[in-house]
Amino acid sequence: MPSSLRPPVLSYEDLGRRADAFLQSHHPSGVVPIPIEEIVEFRYRIDIIPVPGLREASEVDGFISSDLKAITVDQFIYERRPRRYRFTLAHELAHAVLHGRIYQAHRFRRVEDWKQFQLQMDGEDRRWLEWQAYAFAGLILVPAESLRDRYRRAIRAARNVGLSIGKAGDVARSYITDWLADRFDVS
Repeated sequence: MPSSLRPPVLSYEDLGRRADAFLQSHHPSGVVPIPIEEIVEFRYRIDIIPVPGLREASEVDGFISSDLKAITVDQFIYERRPRRYRFTLAHELAHAVLHGRIYQAHRFRRVEDWKQFQLQMDGEDRRWLEWQAYAFAGLILVPAESLRDRYRRAIRAARNVGLSIGKAGDVARSYITDWLADRFDVS
């Protein structure tokens, strides 16, 4: 892949700053859960296309077209796994935001073409691309400041139901994790 089409090397801190700027621009109220579907469809004007059996046929939950105008997502996930669906949208949107020039330099709308694009990419480049999209998606759906605030609330909620936080046993950790997942609408 020409160096102009290689993914940028971004640290987790870089991605955090970009995610904060993204949210400030596209969801300034900061209310959680983040309305990722609305951001994808109405702010970015990306079509969401559910496809039956995408996961079984291609081993992916979704992918974004190279023109950045459509996200194809497995229909079962779209209909029955809302939290996974939300993450898939955020992950694919991350590719548009962070790697748009790389995707636009190729041509694919079908999963077969997307898979070919993935296979032709250098392994290290593909790992950077995916890690960045996963991290950025998580930072968008669970903004750091909101997480700090909700974490303090989760600890109070755990204490209110009689869980000992000092030792942070498995039950307390599980309670806090579930409480946070519900607030952010994530897995």
